[in-house]
Amino acid sequence: MKKLSARRRHPLAAVVVLLLALAATGGLYATLAPASQAKADDTAQSLAIDEGKKLYSVGCATCHGTGGQGSSDGPSLVGVGAAAVDFQVGTGRMPAQQPGAQIPSKKVIYTQAQIDQLAAYIASLGAGPSIPTKAEYGPDGADIAKGGELFRTNCAQCHNFTGKGGALTHGKYAPSLEGVAPKHIYEAMQTGPQNMPSFPDTTLTEQNKKDIIAYLNAVNGGNTESPGGLELGGLGPVSEGLFAWIFGLGALIAVAVWVAARTAKAKKS
Repeated sequence: MKKLSARRRHPLAAVVVLLLALAATGGLYATLAPASQAKADDTAQSLAIDEGKKLYSVGCATCHGTGGQGSSDGPSLVGVGAAAVDFQVGTGRMPAQQPGAQIPSKKVIYTQAQIDQLAAYIASLGAGPSIPTKAEYGPDGADIAKGGELFRTNCAQCHNFTGKGGALTHGKYAPSLEGVAPKHIYEAMQTGPQNMPSFPDTTLTEQNKKDIIAYLNAVNGGNTESPGGLELGGLGPVSEGLFAWIFGLGALIAVAVWVAARTAKAKKS
């Protein structure tokens, strides 16, 4: 019997085997990578919540309760969402120095990383508005004219038509919006802090909020010009009329007194 000679492998066989092995490895990675990434995200979120709970216990629990349920000194935080925390703590309003009709903004005492951790913990207590992204409050695609219409319709009654702020009742006030970060303006519309009503997306859409922020930046931005000269607080004819009465009428009275004095002196001489 003839001895069968061993079959020789094709020279490209090794290359094909290597490519198949790489493809299998890639498929396995594609299968496992999303799960691994999701697990990593969950771990990071859990750590943020744990750190936020520690910060909350030290700086917030005295007024808002150990579990965010609220007390006689502070409202419940269950369901307020991360956006409310980012606004209140990010503008320095919280922690409050003392109770009062209105909690003013002040120097921020937490870093943004700590604010994010506090927000993560409060968000874990109940669903609520999330912190907006730059795409939501940025100027891209905004309609300034439309924003002006919306602001004058929904906001000017309290904040003045250029966002200079105004007085309310019983020691309350609508703060000036000049210099306020666009993100915080968006969050205020979402959450309705203190005396302000909330404007969810069902009332003012994401695009509406973007337009309003663009309008405020146009009338209060660093490059804003006042073609009429001194804007006198942006209060329109009220402040301008008051200025005219006080200074204009005062100047006329002073001139009249001076003329009368000169006339009397001339008659005596």
